[in-house]
Amino acid sequence: MKRGALSILAAGILVLLPQTLLGQESAPSDDQVNEIASDLYCPVCPNTPLDVCETLACSEWREQIREQIAAGMSESEIADYFVEQYGERVLAKPRTSGFTLVLWLLPVVGIGFGVLALAGVLRKWRREPDAEAVVAPQDQEGSVSAEARQRIEEELRNLS
Repeated sequence: MKRGALSILAAGILVLLPQTLLGQESAPSDDQVNEIASDLYCPVCPNTPLDVCETLACSEWREQIREQIAAGMSESEIADYFVEQYGERVLAKPRTSGFTLVLWLLPVVGIGFGVLALAGVLRKWRREPDAEAVVAPQDQEGSVSAEARQRIEEELRNLS
């Protein structure tokens, strides 16, 4: 009877052992944690990515990310959690929705208007003649002396 009980116990262990080993997930690696942490800024230190910040708070937040990864949360869910806790300023890459969409589009629209304004100015410059280049006809008698005019007329008569 002992032998039968040991056999059943051994068979149970052999059946359950692989399931428990396969069911256990290994802890998230530092690379997995840092990949997510690099997309987040430290809420305490200005402009410092969470993956390189050396404060105790950042160390705790990285550990929190590790726990969230182990719990099966996706990268976007973890980012949403930190945004909910600390606001949009923790995101290294601002989202392209809502008010931040306006901030992404504003430079593009500004450059577009600048190009259109430049094209209009260049077109205007081509159409309008330069004011100094075109001189209105003036009284020609006042520009040449009477003596010089008489000499020119005599020479023109002599040529014909």
